[in-house]
Formats: sequence, C-alpha cells, structure tokens
Amino acid sequence: MNIIRDNMKQYGLIIALIAIALMFQFLTDGVLLRPANVTNLILQNSYILILGIGMTLVIVTGRIDLSVGSLAGLTGALSGVFIINMGIPVIVAIIMVLAIGALLGAWQGYWIAYKNVPFFVVTLAGMLVFRGLTMILLDARMLGPFPGNFQIMSAGFIPDVFGGKDVNLMAIVICVVIALAFIGSELRNRRNSQKHDVETLPLHFFVGKLALVVVAIGLFGYWFSASNGIPNVLVLLFVLIFAYSYMTQKTIIGRHVYATGSNDKAAELSGIKTKRIVFWVYVNMGVLAALAGMVFAARLNVAMPRAGDGFELQAIAAAFIGGASPYGGVGKITGAIVGAMVVGILNNGMSILGVGTDMQMVITGLVLLAAVIFDVFTKSRVTVLAKAES
Repeated sequence: MNIIRDNMKQYGLIIALIAIALMFQFLTDGVLLRPANVTNLILQNSYILILGIGMTLVIVTGRIDLSVGSLAGLTGALSGVFIINMGIPVIVAIIMVLAIGALLGAWQGYWIAYKNVPFFVVTLAGMLVFRGLTMILLDARMLGPFPGNFQIMSAGFIPDVFGGKDVNLMAIVICVVIALAFIGSELRNRRNSQKHDVETLPLHFFVGKLALVVVAIGLFGYWFSASNGIPNVLVLLFVLIFAYSYMTQKTIIGRHVYATGSNDKAAELSGIKTKRIVFWVYVNMGVLAALAGMVFAARLNVAMPRAGDGFELQAIAAAFIGGASPYGGVGKITGAIVGAMVVGILNNGMSILGVGTDMQMVITGLVLLAAVIFDVFTKSRVTVLAKAES
C-alpha cells in the first residue's frame, strides 16, 4: 500500500536502530541497555538531539548551518560569565543567553535570506567568529562551577513524589500516562482519517505499531524506575519534539518551510515569503544552539573554550541519517531524534568495547554516507517509477 511504501524509510530507520542496539547489547554482555547506561545515553546526547531538531529545519529549507557547534560553545561561555562572574540570577541569565542566540542566528539569517550570501560562507564565517569569541571570553580557561539550580537543567531528575524505595514510582506512573495518551491519540487520528476517507494502515499493522510503541515506553519505564528516575533534560526534549513535530506537520508555517525547501521559486510565486521563512529558521537555530550550549555546560558543570567542537557535524549527521534529504524539502523531527540516537548508540557501544575515537569517527562517517546514498537511490527510484506510471 502507498502509506506503507511512503513510510518505509522511517520504519526502516527504527528497525535499524533496534538492530544496532540489540547488536551492541550482545557484544557488550548486556551493558548497553542497563538502566544506568540508558540514562547516561540520554544525558550524553541531549545537546545533539536539541541541535538535530533545529538542523533538520535548516536542511529542509535546502541549507546547512556550520556554526551551531561554535555558537553552542559561545553561549555556554556566556552563561558562565553571566551567572558565575556577574552574579546574574539563573533564570534571567538563561533568557539573556537565548536572546543572544536568537540575535546571532538572525545576523546569519539576514545575510543568507535577504542578501543572498551563500549559506556555506556565512555559517563557516560564523563558526570561526564564534569560536574566537569564546576563546577571548574565557581567556582560554575553564569557568565553573555553576550553581545547583543551573545544573539541574541537565543533571537533575524528576523527584519521586510517591516515595518509592527500590523503584522510582514516579517514572512508572509517567510512562503509563504517556502510553495511554499515545494509544488514545492514535485511535482518534485513525477514526478521523477513516471519517474523511484518508488511507490508513491495515488493522494488523496499526495494532503492531501500537504494541511496539507501548513496549518501548514500558522499557523506558523500567530503565528509569530502576535508576534515578526521568532526567529533567528528557522532559525538555519531549516538549521540543512535540512542539516542533506539531509545528512542522500541523501548521501553515510548517508547510511553508517544506515548500521553501522543495522549490523556493515556485513557493515564492505561490505567495510564500521564502526569505522570511529562511530568516526565521536561522533565528530558531540560534535559539536551539544557545539552549544546547547551556545544557552541555550544565552537564559538565563548567564552561570550556573548546566546548561545542564537532557538534555541528553530529547534528548534520543526525538529520541526514534520520531521513532529511540533502536536496531539501524532506525531513522529520522524529527522524532526526532517531538518527541522533543511532549515532549515540554507535559511539556509546564502541566506547564500551574499547574502540578508539578515531575508528568511531570512521564508522559514523560510513553510516552517514550510507544514509545519504540510500536517500539518493530511493529518490531516483521514485522518479523512475513515477515516469513509468505516467
């Protein structure tokens, strides 16, 4: 059926993620999926997941941002200067850093969208400028520690109000609520689709999808209940994923973003303000880079001059592995999340096995290349099939 064929790439990516996780679970003698390591996986990759969300939107418009790693490092340093050196209250400092991230994103978006300066040149320049400013700001030294109410952003956990002793009952309750909400939402969407004669998954596929998701939520409930509970940063990620998924799939702005990436000239002729769309996509990327920089600084409890090195490459890899097309117009927020977790599990599993960082980079690069080749192959195949049907 068309709906299955159209979503095969997404399903294939999830299957690949499960296969990779099971492979490393076997190779590491069960270490990979221990509750403590699962929590560590989320904490280690949280900032890449945040950057991957913003990078997906940039790539959907047919562009790339090479500066996000350096911008994350700069905003992490700014948070240290504001909070530690200047004594600014944490909430005020966070708002200030997010605003600075938006301004720097707007600066780059202005040149790219309204002055037609190539995005590669603008963001490459931004990468160098932001990295240099970080070194100047910190005087090539580390700055820390942060106060506890800032660290809690990345290192804290939702308190167990039910007072569980051996298990975290709060984690179990939250996961049960999420599972029930998911089932209710899927049933409601299926009924609405059938009411309007929209093609839906066959019943057995639909039930299988529900069962797999509920099992996955149950596993997370087990992992979190057996460790310290649900990390605060996971709540932040959940809010971002829900908000951006809704925006891209259910709003006019989201449709305009995809239209701009698919064919900006046709989109402009149809009345879409493509320049404005590109501008705000880069503003959004600046805000998310600032958020990722603060999450990273809070996790390490220190602002570092070299913070953010390579983050842009990991974010780009997450988006492409997650199904975003290098040609623009294609990509999902959930795909970027799955792509980031593929990279995270690969790196974590190889680290447990004692594989060096050099080989980890080689393998991650090969996975990225394979994902892009697969995208090019499937796109050309769809074109051939469309011509044959016509």
